[in-house]
Amino acid sequence: MTTSSPDAAALRTLCANALRVLAIDAVQAANSGHPGMPMGMADIAEALWRHHLKHDPADPQWLDRDRFVLSNGHGSMLLYALLHLSGYALPMGELKRFRQLHSLTPGHPEHGLTPGVETTTGPLGQGISNAVGMALAEKLLAAEFNKPGHTVIDHRTWVFLGDGCLMEGISHEACSLAGTWRLNKLVAFYDDNGISIDGDVKGWFRDDTPARFEAYGWTVIRNVDGHDRLALDAAIEAAKSSSQPVLICCRTQIGHGSPNRAGTAKAHGEALGAEEIKLTRERLGWRWPAFEIPQDVREAWSARERGAQVRGDWQRRFGAYAEAHPDRAHELLRRHTSTALPAAAEQALAKAIAETEAKRATVATRKASQELLNAVAPALPELLGGSADLTGSNLTDWKGHKPLLGEGTGNHVHYGVREFGMAAIMNGVALHGGLRPYGGTFLTFSDYSRNALRMSALMKLPVVHVFTHDSIGLGEDGPTHQPVEHVSSLRLVPGLDVWRPADATETAVAWRQSLRRADGPSVLALSRQGLPHAAEAGQERSEAIARGAYVLRQPEGEQLVLIATGSEVQVALAAAALLAGEGIAARVVSVPCLDVFERQDESYRAEVIPRRLPRLAVEAGSSGLWWKYVGENGDVVGLDRFGESAPAGDLFRLFGITAEMVAVRATRLVGAARAPREAVTP
Repeated sequence: MTTSSPDAAALRTLCANALRVLAIDAVQAANSGHPGMPMGMADIAEALWRHHLKHDPADPQWLDRDRFVLSNGHGSMLLYALLHLSGYALPMGELKRFRQLHSLTPGHPEHGLTPGVETTTGPLGQGISNAVGMALAEKLLAAEFNKPGHTVIDHRTWVFLGDGCLMEGISHEACSLAGTWRLNKLVAFYDDNGISIDGDVKGWFRDDTPARFEAYGWTVIRNVDGHDRLALDAAIEAAKSSSQPVLICCRTQIGHGSPNRAGTAKAHGEALGAEEIKLTRERLGWRWPAFEIPQDVREAWSARERGAQVRGDWQRRFGAYAEAHPDRAHELLRRHTSTALPAAAEQALAKAIAETEAKRATVATRKASQELLNAVAPALPELLGGSADLTGSNLTDWKGHKPLLGEGTGNHVHYGVREFGMAAIMNGVALHGGLRPYGGTFLTFSDYSRNALRMSALMKLPVVHVFTHDSIGLGEDGPTHQPVEHVSSLRLVPGLDVWRPADATETAVAWRQSLRRADGPSVLALSRQGLPHAAEAGQERSEAIARGAYVLRQPEGEQLVLIATGSEVQVALAAAALLAGEGIAARVVSVPCLDVFERQDESYRAEVIPRRLPRLAVEAGSSGLWWKYVGENGDVVGLDRFGESAPAGDLFRLFGITAEMVAVRATRLVGAARAPREAVTP
């Protein structure tokens, strides 16, 4: 509860100023950082965190806590000051080490590093998009688990964002969906200070932001003085009663309190300097030295007692819920506490893989992916699928799925043509917990998703990206839609597992490994065209596939290694047959996932791709990464130019990605390897 008494008002001013001085002191100590936004949003932060936010510093992972997202993540010191003063495990020593090596206070907030940080922010626009995913997850889980008389999922997602977040196109993608879905538990505070790095934004940003959000279907609270705490309290209370997502437009002054920097771009991204800090302290009436907070302010900020009480109330409600609905309570806790797949899902996966291997069918791997989903989805209720307006092409839906349309609920999301927004929203869903998101588009459009995909890798989120139409094999759509560099470039993202399966069995195993993975995202690069079963009858290979690469064909007296992925595995197998007719024995290695293969021990890698033999790699894409595996005396059959519009078969022949061409180049390699030995033969 808030109060307007003089003493209470003075204390609130001190509490807000504590945020300001901690920010300017930490930035000054680091001689690096962004003091302007924390100084400008301090009053908003005090109003929200001390009077409305539902959280418990003693348990940052409590599942019914409110989520707070600092979308304008450059103002990280505001969040660190809030966490420290509220009572999270973030001591003052860490604030003093702002932006220093191995501190808990990096330049931009990092999920998994600092207690209480809900998502990694910095690339503008992605924080608000993550928040949309969090609010979506809350809505879906509430619909699934709440029962009459028992409400166990009921929390809000609060966001701070600035002009930069709104200039980024992703904010349009995500906020449009938030309005369509009527995510009324989502509340965003727009820090409308009119300043960005280059200065006054009027020269490049004159959008009617309130009208834009009203057009999305948001409730907009206009013209709130971001330094008037009573106006802020009223706006927040109004936001809580909305049936739509809410944007609170707050007019603020960047660097508020600084006599010479306030309201200027100079306050945005550099330390104020010792003299200006002295003047700022005088202007604010703050008489304590750097990093010192008076005891009454500390006590006023501490949320530990309030947090323990609100979490205790929820635990009592959950206890009653567990008595009335024990199966639902167990399921909810399982989803939030266990990273393992449920036994039923593992059984469904094992059965599906065995049946797929037994069928030995020729099938597009995108279709094999859908067949796997048909098998596992009923046993994995937390699965939340989706596609960026390509469901019928990506085949991301399954039998019995329920589409999420408009303000309803469901387990398959129609994201519309919003690849970047989709990827960032999936990150938010994963961060929230309780659901396992995946989404699809064409592989060539992974470029649109790229930065959000990178963020999922940085945060180690178990998100699955289904990217179909994986090569020139898609044919007539031409070079705009034919991915050439995409698989290789995705392999460069640290922590991202990129699977490019060669047949239905490899696809099923790729899905199994991706769903089992709890420490990072996965990509499935899937074909449009049908691919034949790759293994010989009776060959057991599911566990070998899971290691990222394995020997698919191993003749006696082998003289050469052919390495291939995806649709080119069949090319390598056909080339090996041609070579056998010429008396050359070729090993064929399938590499469904280079990233997983790289994590195997050296002895396994050397066993699968021995360096004693000449090596040739085949992939219908950029050749650069393969030279690491074939060596300077090896060869790569790839594609280092853009494709053309023509039937797939014509394109593979045009670019020389055929069994005949592979056999010719392999024969040259074997000949070159023999030549030095023959030269010294008496």
